[in-house]
Amino acid sequence: MSDQDRKRPEQQQEPPGSTEAMVPRPRDRMEGYAGRGLLDGRRALVTGGDSGIGRAVAVAFAKEGADVAVAYLCEDEDAERTRELVEQEGRRCLLLPGDLSDERHAEGVVSRTVEELGGLDVLVSNAATQQPQERLEDITSEQWRRTFATNLDSCFFLTRAALAHLPRGSSIVITSSVTGLRGNKSLIDYASTKGALITLTYSLAQSLMERGIRVNCVAPGPVWTPLIPSTFDPEKVASFGEQAPLGRAADPDDIAPSYVFLASERLSGFYTGEVLAPVGGETMPG
Repeated sequence: MSDQDRKRPEQQQEPPGSTEAMVPRPRDRMEGYAGRGLLDGRRALVTGGDSGIGRAVAVAFAKEGADVAVAYLCEDEDAERTRELVEQEGRRCLLLPGDLSDERHAEGVVSRTVEELGGLDVLVSNAATQQPQERLEDITSEQWRRTFATNLDSCFFLTRAALAHLPRGSSIVITSSVTGLRGNKSLIDYASTKGALITLTYSLAQSLMERGIRVNCVAPGPVWTPLIPSTFDPEKVASFGEQAPLGRAADPDDIAPSYVFLASERLSGFYTGEVLAPVGGETMPG
């Protein structure tokens, strides 16, 4: 399908959004991707794995031989579809709904993953929320706290709980954003959390190096996921991603191989504290 055929009409959904209602549907099933056993026998926990980048990552991991636990908020229909796609690859898939900003729930997600899958080797912290506001004054204290709780606190809770179970050779991959690299005037709270996640990546990589646990980050540019029509106005949705030098938003399938690379010790065993930035041709300073 050409980029022109995939042009988006104006559209809007209620948060957190649904894949089924998106026009066009994102490429998020890793069709045509051939695994090479890079994650054979691994047990992975992917948060925000019901749709978007998380779904594509879960399916790619399954194609590479991993069993996958998928943590998500409440999007049961999308999550069930992700489970079908993982199980089609002959791998186990555990669905874990609930709010990861709740410390006790995040710890329970890790415990359930270890109990059901028999261990944990790869943690992908990908769950996030955003709510654009044109002025700083329009960001309520409640919104600020919720954005930080969902995007940053959950990553901390999950990582802390996972450390008791991650063996040497394990990998943690954190999802940041291009907004964490350069900021965004209408996503101030979201961009702030994404910048903090990059610094958290650097710090955790240094802290966990002696334990043999690698920590890396993916900071994508615009990606066509349910987050977009459920948080931006219809006009913004229709032009989403056109500002990228490549002239389009990515699909989740474009981004998921970065996670495979960082999760696989065979491919990225000398990588820790790194940020991969698939941003569609934008050159970052520094």
